[in-house]
Amino acid sequence: MHSTLLKLFGQIATLDQKEVELIEASFKPFHLAKGAFFLKAGEVNKHLGFIQKGLVRYFVYKDEEESTFEFTREGDFIADYQSFNNNTVSVQNIQAIEECEMLIINYQDVQSIFNSTKNGNLIGRHVIEHRFGVIVNQLLAVYMQNHEERYRSFIAQYSDLAQRIPQYLIASYVGVKPPSLSRIRRRFAKDVS
Repeated sequence: MHSTLLKLFGQIATLDQKEVELIEASFKPFHLAKGAFFLKAGEVNKHLGFIQKGLVRYFVYKDEEESTFEFTREGDFIADYQSFNNNTVSVQNIQAIEECEMLIINYQDVQSIFNSTKNGNLIGRHVIEHRFGVIVNQLLAVYMQNHEERYRSFIAQYSDLAQRIPQYLIASYVGVKPPSLSRIRRRFAKDVS
């Protein structure tokens, strides 16, 4: 059940048996139904999740419309890290696009891993550095890319997920309505061929 997570952590540091046992005891199985929320705006993010199977999206409400800014798949962590670390209310929503099987851990257990294992801080730093890179790239894309460039970025970053994500959510990510996305896709297809 924890093999994918342990393999990921093992790529960062060699784990001893005590660390493996603590990780296995701290990360609990969790099922998230398609369409269900891992986190809703206005709530405090109480858990960090590791997706073993499935796909989620992050979105906010902008001008009373949903604005999707990230898709996260198997083998990655999900959370509003600011809310999780600071015990503050989130403005983000994290929703399952597909049925999700994950492992979740609460804040106290994360701190226990950091404080009682030799590799906990190193693993945590790598996870946070990865998330920081994702967030910086998202921010730059919003400010520096037009809709067509954002679609090209979507294809570059999520090409293996394009068939798993409904078109209206891709349109939300690009920042356009679905009919405009269809036009962008046609232009993109002409450019590629």
